[in-house]
Amino acid sequence: MPDYNYETLLVEQDQSVLTITLNRPERLNAVDRTMHRELETVFGEVAIDPSVSAIIVTGSGRGFCSGGDVRAMDERSSTDVIQQRPMGAVSQSGRRILHNMLWVEQPIVCALNGVAAGLGATIALFCDIIYASDEARIGDTHVKAGLVAGDGGAVIWPLLVGVAKAKELLMTGDIIDATEAERIGLVNKVVPHDQLMIEVMGLARRLANGPALAIRGTKHAINKKILNDLNLALDVGLALEERSARHPDHTEAAKSFVEKRTPQYKGTI
Repeated sequence: MPDYNYETLLVEQDQSVLTITLNRPERLNAVDRTMHRELETVFGEVAIDPSVSAIIVTGSGRGFCSGGDVRAMDERSSTDVIQQRPMGAVSQSGRRILHNMLWVEQPIVCALNGVAAGLGATIALFCDIIYASDEARIGDTHVKAGLVAGDGGAVIWPLLVGVAKAKELLMTGDIIDATEAERIGLVNKVVPHDQLMIEVMGLARRLANGPALAIRGTKHAINKKILNDLNLALDVGLALEERSARHPDHTEAAKSFVEKRTPQYKGTI
């Protein structure tokens, strides 16, 4: 049995429902290297835990997940760690999170309690069902950090909202509110903020107490479509994202964020 002992994740079990809470509220649950590794691990562990029949993923504090830790990105770029990092390290890590999520047999319900941006949006959208607080907002903001939206956004957004809308939202990096997200089919349901966890727990218990073989088999059949698109697009997306991480536009985006100013992109290939 996994012990679920993590530094950046809170894992709590209530009967057969396991809740995974991203827990860096001082950074709006931004994903640093430690959280990235722990997200890779936790979905692999819960997948083989026979005591868990349904999973909830949410964030602590006022946000779900603001994406990659931009301050940490600026610190890495200023010390030339990006240039020293082995090629493919980002790709392997990013691939494992998404594959591990998709191979979890138990249903995963996202409680989108606040802003979800960049990788945070990807994690939310790779859950099976997404209930959003009426205070939540979501967007894939990779381009605003000078990065290619390659860690799964290019896979899941077109599947949920269609190619044209996905291109618009991914290439602009715009963040939309929960009502608009529900309208275009990005999330399943919007509920009052103070009712979010009640509604999500109710759904999770319903799924946990349902016919497990039928529910899990249905999920697996649908996920074959997502896995097919993942295999088609993820590797090239991650390679392009890693390339963009070494471009001056990414360094400028990270520095301007920390310095609270408008970035001055070079725009060169």
